[in-house]
Amino acid sequence: MDQYKVYGNPIKQSKSPLIHAEFARQTEQAIEYTAQFSELDEFEQDIANFIKAGGKGCNVTVPFKERAFKLADKVTNRAQLAQAANTLKFLADGTIEADTTDGAGLVNDLLANQIPLTGKSILLIGAGGAASGVIEPLLEQAPAQLVVANRTLNKAQQLADRFLDKGNISALGFDELNQRYDLVINSTSASLSNELPDIPATVFTKSGFAYDMVYGDKPTVFVEWARQNDVKLALDGLGMLVGQAAESFCIWRGVKPEILSVVDKLRNGELTK
Repeated sequence: MDQYKVYGNPIKQSKSPLIHAEFARQTEQAIEYTAQFSELDEFEQDIANFIKAGGKGCNVTVPFKERAFKLADKVTNRAQLAQAANTLKFLADGTIEADTTDGAGLVNDLLANQIPLTGKSILLIGAGGAASGVIEPLLEQAPAQLVVANRTLNKAQQLADRFLDKGNISALGFDELNQRYDLVINSTSASLSNELPDIPATVFTKSGFAYDMVYGDKPTVFVEWARQNDVKLALDGLGMLVGQAAESFCIWRGVKPEILSVVDKLRNGELTK
């Protein structure tokens, strides 16, 4: 049976094993997919050990996406632009191929929930690997503006500069945020520690939307905060997770699983180990 993993720190909250087990049942693929905690200084060695043990591929979550990209021998165009990867495929000749499926998963979930993007103002909070992986797909939807905001302005500016030829994108520091946005996306992992990014509530608008790229068994602290500020709809990243997982599964197995029923089963607690 082919072996796959997801690596992260933290990782105990991951629903990826449940998702991929359901995908395998759907598509009649013989795989085993498990979650693996990786110490911050051991990620590269963990990947090497998994390859040596016969692993076929893996997903990578925070904080390792940029490091995963650097491990690859071959990268897709979207991973190259993002300089980050959430999907690695291990080939028989020892080659590592890298891709990022986060952006496709995010945009598909936003559109599935009738969240308009074209002609809208979007605020993307954070400038790490999670943010870089979703910028190009967001810009492909032709928003009026996409603002990358980060505690460190220089990091946000460097990220925005990479995509200047893709659309109207700019950068701000958290202390410079002084307008409302149609959509506020939190790409930081702050919610995993039950914390909020250090931004003002004035970024939200009552007719707007909010999206947290992480998820939990209950609404994240960011989702709750957005709802307290009367946004029209606030969602966590569960739909994005299932969407990006389906893209990864297709890269590894050559078949695209169905998504919406898996999201519903997760929301309803119908998928268990």
